[in-house]
Amino acid sequence: MNRSTQRSICVVLTSPFALNAFLLNHLKALADDYAVTVCVNTQGSQPSDALDPRIELLHFPIVREISLFKDVSALFWLVRFFSKRNFDAVHSLTPKGGLIAMLAAKFCKIPYRTHTFTGQVWANRSGFMRFLLKKMDRLIVTCATNLQADSRSQADFLQQEGICDASAIQVFGLGSISGVDLQRFSPVTGRREQLRRDLGIPMDACVFVFIGRIQHEKGVLVLAHAFAALVLKYPNAWLLYVGPDEGGLAANIQEIAGDHCRLIGLTARPEDYLDLADVLCLPSFREGFGTVVIEAAAMGRPAIASRIYGLTDAVEEGVTGLLFPAGDTVALMLAMESMLAPDQRMQYGDRARERAHVYFSADRITDYWRSYYAGLFDGKPTIVPPDVQRLT
Repeated sequence: MNRSTQRSICVVLTSPFALNAFLLNHLKALADDYAVTVCVNTQGSQPSDALDPRIELLHFPIVREISLFKDVSALFWLVRFFSKRNFDAVHSLTPKGGLIAMLAAKFCKIPYRTHTFTGQVWANRSGFMRFLLKKMDRLIVTCATNLQADSRSQADFLQQEGICDASAIQVFGLGSISGVDLQRFSPVTGRREQLRRDLGIPMDACVFVFIGRIQHEKGVLVLAHAFAALVLKYPNAWLLYVGPDEGGLAANIQEIAGDHCRLIGLTARPEDYLDLADVLCLPSFREGFGTVVIEAAAMGRPAIASRIYGLTDAVEEGVTGLLFPAGDTVALMLAMESMLAPDQRMQYGDRARERAHVYFSADRITDYWRSYYAGLFDGKPTIVPPDVQRLT
């Protein structure tokens, strides 16, 4: 089909991270039927080489931090761009990208304006900054014609905080905007043993792993203290941290957790460390969904996670893993202790794999994206039917 005669969608993001992590396969599928453009700040980190060549990629001069001059400049840039291109739909992700994209799209009278909430940066803030950031989310809601969230509990949280009615927010299935690549996230014969040898970890050890950005809001110090208490009683326990040290906490973590802790740093292959490990730990104070949970689940690894919105959708408590009150070091240690029993974690792991394969495959989520836009452009109801249920 000629691109000029296709329906057109412009996707707006602040940085390439969300594009690379969540959207590549979905946008490739949408490019079969629509002219897709992506506007994102390409300075610094770059979009993946796997971005479909049919997708138009443009540098969008937006910055993550609040800057009145730069934010107004970005808004005018987007208004001029939308005025020239006359898109049928604009879809935004990330808070700053959503605010500017929805304002510009409404000003330019683009008929379909969708924003996807993937977690609220103000959830753990207080005072004026919390007030200001919440006002920004309310403005996004006012400008958008359609709203999505990557978990039902996040939609409920937005309602509780007065942002919008939860019934106005669409959630695909049980949650997640990306799903999990079941082929990539599957065990590989011999990989677990080789990596354990390389890191000096005994074959019979119970290994807990954290994968994500190493910063305070991810609860990494809570995990270090819980593990330090655990390993005093159970010297066969080990802990890995996999991810960039954005908070400058690596030395502190190592001092707290001791010799049975390994800090790996940033990796392009998280599946390797999920294969090596036995249990995923995600003690975050804020998450929109927790994609790493379903990546671990696809490999048969149970999770221990904070009982917060988003993670309560990713982990089915007592079935695919355990939840604990965010920040509670003792409760986390006790949950880790219970996972030392091989039969326990195997049972959780088997159910986690089943749930990931049934409900969270990347192909399934891609189908939701295609159905969403087909319905949107056909003028039909766009809410995905609740065709899923809990395993219990």
